Amino acid sequence: MPIVRMKPDTLNEENLRFEQIPLRQGVFLNSVPKSGSHLLRNIVRMFVPVEQQYHVQFIQWANLGQHLAALDPRRPQLSWGHLFFADDSAMELAGTRKILLVRDPYSWVLARARFFLSDEFSGNVDRLKQGDLSVEELLNLMIFGIYQKAPPMVDIYTHNAVAWLGTGAYLVRYEELVAQLKDLDGRGAEYFFANLFDACGIDMRDNWRERVRIGSDRKQSGTARENLSGLTIKFPDELPEIQKKLVNYAAPGLREMLGYR
Repeated sequence: MPIVRMKPDTLNEENLRFEQIPLRQGVFLNSVPKSGSHLLRNIVRMFVPVEQQYHVQFIQWANLGQHLAALDPRRPQLSWGHLFFADDSAMELAGTRKILLVRDPYSWVLARARFFLSDEFSGNVDRLKQGDLSVEELLNLMIFGIYQKAPPMVDIYTHNAVAWLGTGAYLVRYEELVAQLKDLDGRGAEYFFANLFDACGIDMRDNWRERVRIGSDRKQSGTARENLSGLTIKFPDELPEIQKKLVNYAAPGLREMLGYR
């Protein structure tokens, strides 16, 4: 599996500043890779006792069998990862509350490209870091995949997101999460986070805004865009029009299925 180098955060220490109510049911934060996984995880961590947080590993299909203890309904825990929908994963999560985080495929292509070229990621695609390819070529590789090295976008979204729809997983869109964080004092944010915490089985406390602000601090996320190191290529802030068309060609109907227009 690829290696992700992460700097440790201080959220366990921040968590201890607040009174915590133990989880009564396990919660699994599932996500499409590069969809804000650490952002959502860090926010929810501020509402769960540290001893009920499973920090051993990001749980994925390849290592699911090694981390079944995280999903044991007799010992409710908060865990996270990138699990695609299959018989074993669905059965192991049967007694767990499921949150599903997705991102607009247009911005996901850019996020995936940045991460692959950063020092924080190391795997069988490190040759991309040599700088021989144009931005457009790199983006196309993110959309269509790299033969025998990295899956195409449609496979990732199909198995990590679309196949979970309609199974009881609570859908969160990265863009909506970010928008509510920017207006955290507004009524919309209160409604958004009340629904999220309810889906997690977490009681919303009076100091929820303070906890959310601490958890969403981008300095605490080693994979936030500004915290990635080693990038020698400048990517555009928005996906070029031709690549948007290629996304729609490669995965027709995907954005609409996830609620994007």
